Amino acid sequence: MNSLVNILKFFLCAAVLTVAVTSQQTQAESSQIYIDVGQATVKKSLLALAPLNYYGAEPQNRSHIDAGTDLFKVITNDLSVSNYFTFIRPEAFLEDTTKKTLRPAPGDPNGFSFQTWKTIGTEFLIRGGYRVNGDKLSLEIYAYHVPQAKLILGRTYEGSAKQTRKIAHTFANDLIKALTGKKGIFNTRFVAVMRQTIKDHKEVYLMDWDGSNVSKISNHKSIAISPAWSPTGDRVAYTAFAYHENIKGRNADLFIYELATSKRWLVSYRKGINSGANFLKDGNSLLMTISQSGTPDIYKISADGRNLNRITNGPNRSMNVEPAVSPDGTKIAFSSDRSGQPMIYVMNFDGSGIKRLTFAGRYNSSPTWAPDSKSLVFAGYDKDHFDLFSVNIDGTGLKRLTDATTVNGRAADNRDPSYSPDGRQIVFTSNRTGTTQIFIIDPDGNNERRITFDKYSWEQPRWSPYLD
Repeated sequence: MNSLVNILKFFLCAAVLTVAVTSQQTQAESSQIYIDVGQATVKKSLLALAPLNYYGAEPQNRSHIDAGTDLFKVITNDLSVSNYFTFIRPEAFLEDTTKKTLRPAPGDPNGFSFQTWKTIGTEFLIRGGYRVNGDKLSLEIYAYHVPQAKLILGRTYEGSAKQTRKIAHTFANDLIKALTGKKGIFNTRFVAVMRQTIKDHKEVYLMDWDGSNVSKISNHKSIAISPAWSPTGDRVAYTAFAYHENIKGRNADLFIYELATSKRWLVSYRKGINSGANFLKDGNSLLMTISQSGTPDIYKISADGRNLNRITNGPNRSMNVEPAVSPDGTKIAFSSDRSGQPMIYVMNFDGSGIKRLTFAGRYNSSPTWAPDSKSLVFAGYDKDHFDLFSVNIDGTGLKRLTDATTVNGRAADNRDPSYSPDGRQIVFTSNRTGTTQIFIIDPDGNNERRITFDKYSWEQPRWSPYLD
């Protein structure tokens, strides 16, 4: 097993709960596009998000207050992370929103005044209220374009009280779609590897994109690594050192786990490394690295493990690992030490036309494609630490995205990049806090945000596709 672990260092250094939330349209909604995604980084829109009013029939208690607080916090965080908005401070509000209804005057005699919100420069206004009835939660919420005095989105969301975060994420998604015409990412998730202490095993976990609702999906009590999502987000592939009775030892086997059923099956358990999986668009096959021939090479394999086709072959016993198929399905990026040091390469889907993409640094790994297939982000070892870099598919435009120090002042390692499905954020890991935690960052290197806040060690987060 030691030899396998040594080979896996190349990967590691290189490297649902379904809820039913119903919603109904409560008023005619606009089909106008209000925010140009391409211009949003230049000019952010002024947003007034008023605290949610409680409209329950029963007196408000602590659980009701907590539900309203959670709804408001999740919506605020989602819209903040979108980077489309600048929030207007509540101290600047000219109306007491607790004394006004959710709809405008004069249609509603006790409604809010558009002119009052125009006075402070508001572009978008969100007014919402909620009810809690036993285990049922209802959120009635409206978004308005203040300059036009126009309703953008008006809906009521219903679900159980346990689905508070799901309800909030769903509204945020709907709002982003109404404003931009593009899907929101707030119901997406991460799959990642976590180790609680240095003596513990590594297992695979799921979490919401904002770090909540963490759950374990592997339990091999060994080392589990390299998780990957299927195109529809219903399955996760990963590698684990599983025990084999016939060899009285462990082997790095590839598994697929089905979220809805908790069913798990072996895909590849050939002697040696079976790792680095990346699903193809059809979801019925994967790219992965197998070392059965002596050194790791890239293969295409069916999800049931029956069909295997080799794509790379050396040269000169070089390692070819971490295959990543482009979203348009035409190219494969991968890491290889064929030049002497691990670098990023790109080839056609059939293995032809291999082109070296990176030339700088001592160790480049973990390539991940932008959703438009025009660029890649990877982890590069520069001097004495890893940082994230982006590069165009033709090798131009190399840019460093991260630069941070640890608590003791040393350069931090930033690695394991993975794009959000809308291409507006990248998830990665960093040890800047003393433990390796999960962060997100914009593709231009701005707006870093920490996602996990614990004492554990996280590795290899992968952003799910859209899940709604």
